[in-house]
Amino acid sequence: MRSQRSLGVVAVLGLISWFCALYTTTAIDIPMEVLGHVNIEQLPTITDQSPNTVIAFPFDESFPVTCEAKGNPEPEFRWTKNGVEFDPFLDPRLMKEENSGTFVIPNNGNLTEYQGIYRCYASNKRGTAISEEIEFYVPNVPKFPKETLDPVVVEEGQAFTLQCDPPKGIPPLQIYWMTINLQHIEQDERVSMGLNGDLYFSHAEKKDSRRDYCCFAAFPRIRTIVQKTAMSVIVKTKKSDMSPGAANAILDRRPSLLTPSGVRSETQLVKGEDLKLECIAEGFPTPQVEWVKIGHQLPVRAKLENHGKLLIVPTVEQEDSGKYMCKAKNPLGETIHYFTVRVEEPPEWVFEPESQLSMIGSEVLIKCSASGTPQPTITWRVNGVPLQNAPAANRKTLDDTIILHNAKESDSAVYQCEASNRHGSLLSNANIMIMNLPPMILTKEGEDYSAVQGNGVMMHCRVFSSPPSTITWSRDDSSESVEGPRLSVHDNGSLEIYSVEKDDMGQYTCLAKNTEGTSAIDAMLYVKDPTSIVVAPEDQQILIGTTAQLSCLAEYDKSFSNDFQLLWEKDDIELTLNYTENSRYFVEDGTLQIINVSHRDQGVYKCVARTPVDRATASALLMVLDVPDAPDNLVLSEHKSRSVKLKWFPGDDHNSSTTEFIIEYEESQWEPGNWKELLRVPGNHNSAVAQLHGHVDYCFRVSGVNAVGRGPPSEPSERYKTSPAAPDKNPGNIKIEGHLPHEMDINWEPLLLIEHNGPGLEYKVSYRRQDIEEDWKEHVVKRHSFVVKNTPTFVPYEIKIQAKNHQGWGPEPKILTGYSGEDSFFWICPKEVSSVPSAAPDDVAVEVMNSSLVKVSWMRVHKDKLHGHLGGYRINWWRLRSLAESKKSHGEKHTLTFPGDRNHATIPGLTPFSEYSLIVMTFNGRGNGPGSHPVNFKTPEGVPEKNPVFRVTDVQKHTVSLVWDPPSEPNGILTGYLLDYQFINDTEEVGPQRTVDISNPRTTKWILRDLEPLSKYKFSLRSCTTVGCGPVVSEESTTTLETSLASIHGGISTQGWFIGLMSAIALLTLIVLIACFVNRNKGGKYSVKEKEDLHPDVESQGMNDDTFCEFSDNDEKPLKGSQHSLSREIKAGDSGDSLVDYGDEDAQFNEDGSFIGEYAGRKEKRVSAEIKAATQTPA
Repeated sequence: MRSQRSLGVVAVLGLISWFCALYTTTAIDIPMEVLGHVNIEQLPTITDQSPNTVIAFPFDESFPVTCEAKGNPEPEFRWTKNGVEFDPFLDPRLMKEENSGTFVIPNNGNLTEYQGIYRCYASNKRGTAISEEIEFYVPNVPKFPKETLDPVVVEEGQAFTLQCDPPKGIPPLQIYWMTINLQHIEQDERVSMGLNGDLYFSHAEKKDSRRDYCCFAAFPRIRTIVQKTAMSVIVKTKKSDMSPGAANAILDRRPSLLTPSGVRSETQLVKGEDLKLECIAEGFPTPQVEWVKIGHQLPVRAKLENHGKLLIVPTVEQEDSGKYMCKAKNPLGETIHYFTVRVEEPPEWVFEPESQLSMIGSEVLIKCSASGTPQPTITWRVNGVPLQNAPAANRKTLDDTIILHNAKESDSAVYQCEASNRHGSLLSNANIMIMNLPPMILTKEGEDYSAVQGNGVMMHCRVFSSPPSTITWSRDDSSESVEGPRLSVHDNGSLEIYSVEKDDMGQYTCLAKNTEGTSAIDAMLYVKDPTSIVVAPEDQQILIGTTAQLSCLAEYDKSFSNDFQLLWEKDDIELTLNYTENSRYFVEDGTLQIINVSHRDQGVYKCVARTPVDRATASALLMVLDVPDAPDNLVLSEHKSRSVKLKWFPGDDHNSSTTEFIIEYEESQWEPGNWKELLRVPGNHNSAVAQLHGHVDYCFRVSGVNAVGRGPPSEPSERYKTSPAAPDKNPGNIKIEGHLPHEMDINWEPLLLIEHNGPGLEYKVSYRRQDIEEDWKEHVVKRHSFVVKNTPTFVPYEIKIQAKNHQGWGPEPKILTGYSGEDSFFWICPKEVSSVPSAAPDDVAVEVMNSSLVKVSWMRVHKDKLHGHLGGYRINWWRLRSLAESKKSHGEKHTLTFPGDRNHATIPGLTPFSEYSLIVMTFNGRGNGPGSHPVNFKTPEGVPEKNPVFRVTDVQKHTVSLVWDPPSEPNGILTGYLLDYQFINDTEEVGPQRTVDISNPRTTKWILRDLEPLSKYKFSLRSCTTVGCGPVVSEESTTTLETSLASIHGGISTQGWFIGLMSAIALLTLIVLIACFVNRNKGGKYSVKEKEDLHPDVESQGMNDDTFCEFSDNDEKPLKGSQHSLSREIKAGDSGDSLVDYGDEDAQFNEDGSFIGEYAGRKEKRVSAEIKAATQTPA
């Protein structure tokens, strides 16, 4: 029977749903804007009310009970208290407001008479809305009862409990156990407080005896703390005559639970609350508590507190329901308690009733359903009256739905649905309006819309009507509805156009129509060009402290010239540009400048080009580069006698990978405060083993290096001192020299102070002759040099040097070979002179390689003629003449030095088409040997040098005159010149290049004809020999528009009258100069005072006549005899022996003769001195 009835209900609901589907648009939300257009009666709506509970805290002055509502006509208010009518206006102590349901309870008397549950009713002639229930709660001040408590007497090892029994009050409740002096009672695995506030002792100890166990209950919301009467505990000690075994039998016992009692219990709580389960056990030894959820893992949110005795699962959900178990155990056994946890839920809307506007004659469905645990009860009201007390013939209730058949205007009402269970209730008011209205378009008439080409646009047409209106859109006074794949009319009346095109621009009309009438509005659509970024900012890596520039240019519709904005954002936050003195951000012409970039400037910068209708963006990543930060947490480990391990945490590398770490040390004995580099490790390491010297007190620091540079060092490490040890090394850089005959000087580089490895450093010098059998001779010295006396001349010795200190000897030294002092000889005079090589190289030959390079070869000098160590060979050479001239002259001397034993070399940089002479000599540590016989050679012809003078002298309309000087070095026999010219202008356009071949080498001027007037030309000149043409010299000039008068008459410079005039001017100038010279020699120098008297204000006088005659004769001028003097000096010593002094200057060559230094020329010193003296002599 029940099954058939259920099927019937389902069938009826399905029929109603099908019928109402025909009118799905008849029920809509009522827009509040409608009241601004037409006076429509509106059902009451509660807009504000007090929370479900209003607590009368004693420190508050008053307590408002709020109820506000709206409607048309204005609603009137009434209240019920505990289900009975309550009129606030009848109580003069309550404060009220006109046109409001709110009243205020003052805190000036006995508030308990106002305690109760209130409900507000807001009514007008259309219906009644009601508020949720509001409980006004007057709390009592919590107090512990006054009582006398007997002492708690227990034997040592027994469990006991101190009960708190706190008074009831407004939660939350906080309980503390303290002494009279407000010192907290220490809690641990043995002593702990339960959820009920009692203090549990797993077993008593002697120290638990005291008289001042106090329980304090705190109620924060009412700012109250109350204290229970102090309790006394006396712990009796076991009698001494008891055997240890008996005492242990009493004390050691299996666990049992102090709380909770029994084997199982149930716990109910509401979803969202915290689940708290506790097990406090007694026994000895103190039991340990374990927790499990039977059949499942403990929730991941679960946590243990109170030394594992309290399990907390915060904010429980339904899946946290189930069975939990606690197990308390010690070595003697265990005990178990089971908890059954049920999580229930307060009511929650599944379908909340909605306000509706329906047309007359329609079917209206009001649905209300809620979920919860236990399942909520649904209660219906209409205008605040239970549904059964307000019957209606056309209204039916089916399960959770109310159906109004053939609704009439009089069926308009406020329906209330209330869902409740033991955990709370929900109330919803649904305004049901039954009426017919013609269309009312709420969108403004004549709206302008702007859309970007390619984007979409939405044009609105909000309509309020009953029954709902049919909405159509047309365009440009056409009655036809717009349609197409890019157009769509939404249910709310808006017209959307996708991917707008230029042709979519124009006027549109929205027409709304229902059974009660029609209404229309117009709108205008403008189509704009899209905004785009044409120059986007680029990702950058910028050094800290420099200026970063990010460029951005955009294109946009020109109609937005006054509304366009170009903005910059950093990490999606707009940059503020205030252009003050301290601002670091500047934008000019779309470029963002960031001054003095710092680390906080790193991020993503977005350029935003914005118009009223669209925007375009482009982003760039700015990375700030800097040296690495200082490493952190530098520690020393693995301390050994001569090494230690360093570890550190690398600092931030600031976008440039750390390539290496530099480890430095500072020692406190010799150079405290001076940091020196110890070693380097790769940048991907964060530790290193440092090898150390002995007897040093070290301190270390580390710094990182990247491509930007070296970062700051870390904080210094702790100090570490190594033990003394023998030297690790012997001295290096040993030099063995024979400055004097019969002596040998031995010098070496001493060990660094830090390399001593301990006190008492000395050196043992050992030596013996290499060419004969003899024992080592040894000397121990503290200095770093030693002289061996009475040695034969220039014989080889074996030498070794070993370091030692108080700890022992250094490693076995290497044996080196050196020579004693070189030989000496006597001139006829008694003065002793050191010996230089006594022979010159033989068979000197020259091979010409090209016009500026020759190869020189010779036969080596025999070692018996060297009289010492061979230093190398020197070549001196000088130019005799140009082959274009017949007269010879001794030119400037040049020298090149070639170290080592060799028999050939090359000489570069020679002048082509010239005759040269050279000599070769050898040298040792004492100086140069004699020079070889001079060898003359000739260089072949080359190309000329650049012409020193090339200029334009006369420019006319169609002609240009050019003059030049021959090259200073023709490097051969001139054959003529190549003159090129070409039309050019200020753009890239050029004319064809034309060439004039001038075959007469004596020609030094040329006139180019048939040129274009007022045109710019480029002229180029090269000098030529039979080998080729030299470098180019160029000039530019522009022809004139008209030919000058002088040009027409053959040029002023060729006229006789002009020549006479110039001669007269020259003669007059000469006479004036002679007169000034005579006047100066006659009068001598006059004093400054006389000059000031003649010209008191030089600046006001300007240039006077005297300055015209003044000239300086102090300029250095070349002497005509200088070159001849130089020639005579060189000529006086044509023989090889007379040119020995030419070897004083040198330039270096490699062993293979390649050039490694510049070849240098210098005139003979005496000749240079003569020239210098001559130039300093006044004329």
